[in-house]
Amino acid sequence: MSVSIKSAKEIELMREAGRLLELVHEELAANIRPGISTWELDHLGEKKIRSFGCIPNFLHYNGYPASFCISVNDEVVHAIPNKKRILKEGDIVSIDAGLIYNGMHSDAARTYAVGKVTPEAQKLIDVTRQSFFEGIKYARAGNHLHDISNAIDAFIKPCGYGIVEELVGHGIGHVLHEDPQIPNFAQKRKGIRLMPGMTLAIEPMINMGRADVEWLDDDWTVVTEDGSLSAHYENTILITDGDPEILTLSH
Repeated sequence: MSVSIKSAKEIELMREAGRLLELVHEELAANIRPGISTWELDHLGEKKIRSFGCIPNFLHYNGYPASFCISVNDEVVHAIPNKKRILKEGDIVSIDAGLIYNGMHSDAARTYAVGKVTPEAQKLIDVTRQSFFEGIKYARAGNHLHDISNAIDAFIKPCGYGIVEELVGHGIGHVLHEDPQIPNFAQKRKGIRLMPGMTLAIEPMINMGRADVEWLDDDWTVVTEDGSLSAHYENTILITDGDPEILTLSH
């Protein structure tokens, strides 16, 4: 496994890629409402990415047919936007997005409430988001990669939620998916030692019920096996000499 250390120039480009992706998420968040289709959100997001002179990095990635993965309720990740998939009051929707700025990638996901959702659904969204922040407390030079995994697991397990194991976080930089893979569940081995200049996409995917998932016939959409709700939260981060820097979240 070869984990790349980014140069100062590469880091500056990734900072800008992250800043722009945050603006894309803000645009989409402002348009999430009952009655909008996932296709419309994909169209709005792609238009925003291209307005920056950037490229949506999901489009045509391994044959993926859209610019965003927009997953609703029991869909965990990689659901394909569709004109017939209309958001309704009480849904939760996860939007996974990325872009390429001057050859460098960014990647971030958010789960949003559509209108008013149940307290249980809101708790799942909030806990999934917080698990990311619990994990990156350990994303410091000198620590090991799986310190992040173990911290996410330790935060989630008392809630009784299922942590998806078939899909994990990853390194990121010149390509969307680089080494290393980053599990969101506890590991027996320590993993690699973290070093300044590593850029990682940390992305817990958490199910309200069991951890088990399955793929639909489109070969992309991943759903919970038991039909329970699922939430996803992700940011691209930089390992520094101190606290990690979140490249896709400024506030």
